[in-house]
Amino acid sequence: MINPLHKKPQLYTINANELALSNPALVELMQAVLEKGLSFRFRAKGWSMAPFIRDGDIVTVSPPKSESLRVGDVYAFVHPEMRKMVMHRAVAKFEKGLLFQGDNSLGKKDGVIPFELLLGRVIQIERNNHRVYLGLGLERYLIAWLSRLGFLTPIYLVSIASKRFF
Repeated sequence: MINPLHKKPQLYTINANELALSNPALVELMQAVLEKGLSFRFRAKGWSMAPFIRDGDIVTVSPPKSESLRVGDVYAFVHPEMRKMVMHRAVAKFEKGLLFQGDNSLGKKDGVIPFELLLGRVIQIERNNHRVYLGLGLERYLIAWLSRLGFLTPIYLVSIASKRFF
């Protein structure tokens, strides 16, 4: 959170176990950790990657390796227009970057993000103290394809609606 009395990103605690950071502070800390070759864990915010990454899930990001940038993987990157960290799935690969889209974003793509704006690759997701495997295995290719075609969100919405009726 940015304190209106200060120009720099501010840190504050929510409880004894968590430290909340503004988006610029989170990006800065993540970059510093990943540059040392270490993984970075944080609590995801938002629903653009539901159902595979949900608001409140604990996400672990590792440094990206240029030789293994793949379609279907989920990456954290700095969005060039919004200037904030985003976590979305790569749905296509081009010479200058990866095309990204949230799994729950109704076909709205982030555009081609240059490789140099990638912060890291999501390697683990935890929800309610349990590891989530769906979305990071071989099925990621199918998920990326369905997402790129705009079919993933309708499938997700139908599954939510059917749970309410049955």
